[in-house]
Amino acid sequence: MSAHLKQSDTLPHVKFGKTDMHITRVGFGSWAVGGDWAVGWGSQDDNESISAIRHAIASGVNWIDTAAIYGLGHSEEIVAQALRGIPKAEHPYIFTKCGLIGDPANPQKSPQQIGDPASIRREVEVSLKRLNVERIDLYQMHWPAEDGTPIEKYWQTLLDLKASGKVRAVGLSNHKLSQLEVAEAIGHVDTLQPPFSAIKRDVADQELAWCHAHETGVIVYSPMQAGLLTGAFSKERVASLPKNDWRSRNAEFNSEKLGRNLQVAGVMSEIAARYNVSTAAVAVAWTLAWPGVTGAIVGARSPKQVDGWIAAAKLQLTPADMRDIGAVITASGAGTGPACPT
Repeated sequence: MSAHLKQSDTLPHVKFGKTDMHITRVGFGSWAVGGDWAVGWGSQDDNESISAIRHAIASGVNWIDTAAIYGLGHSEEIVAQALRGIPKAEHPYIFTKCGLIGDPANPQKSPQQIGDPASIRREVEVSLKRLNVERIDLYQMHWPAEDGTPIEKYWQTLLDLKASGKVRAVGLSNHKLSQLEVAEAIGHVDTLQPPFSAIKRDVADQELAWCHAHETGVIVYSPMQAGLLTGAFSKERVASLPKNDWRSRNAEFNSEKLGRNLQVAGVMSEIAARYNVSTAAVAVAWTLAWPGVTGAIVGARSPKQVDGWIAAAKLQLTPADMRDIGAVITASGAGTGPACPT
């Protein structure tokens, strides 16, 4: 274990599936710091992004999740800049993804889901260079391929990259149970990265139990549902979102769904007051309370935002807390999927 990871013992660490990594229960998510692209969060201040990453590391967070597609490489570059000057032995684990290919000439064009082995092999070399690392700690297929490449072929490519030493562990993001089973028959799926929040709960139907049974680590993304569950949103705030923020076009932020979602945020705010933490911390802790979830990816664009959710790394919600939240989920009709762990 590196010197920095020893330094960060103030945050609990848990074993990450069958890998040799032990991770903090929250990791820094670098989607937003990618800036303005097809599914971006609007323009970002790179210096603030770098400060946020460094602050998360200083606070004890020992892993960063990024992807080649975020800002068409910009997020990986920002991660590398943030780590510059920190001894490599003290670096956090770096997780990134492949399989989404954007168009540099038209960043606003929707990326393509590509599983071609030659493309993946090119992508890993570019990510290694952008991140300025000799090995990527976790390399994940971002979405199922839509170019006709079967999962057997692209999963074998990731397993080959692991065998070559270019990556430490390999995983799947946004893949379903049937796809996990196909991949597992070829070689162990080290990790799954699904969307999971008190609004988007579908993965709790099948995938979490499968991962738990197969010792597949799970790092969930959007645990605060892109900010909806932070207590900071209102109808007025949604209306003021810039057009280049993908949330301004997302159904969960519009129509009758917004009111239901804000009811869930409301009960989380009440629970947060009991523990003297933020609503955001409760939203993240809700995902961590589910069996099978190893950690949660939490985004931030400033050190202050990191401070807003870092308490989730230690916060343990009680069964009564989970029932209270589940009752409001059920009564409001917010989202889809199981409302409470069984």
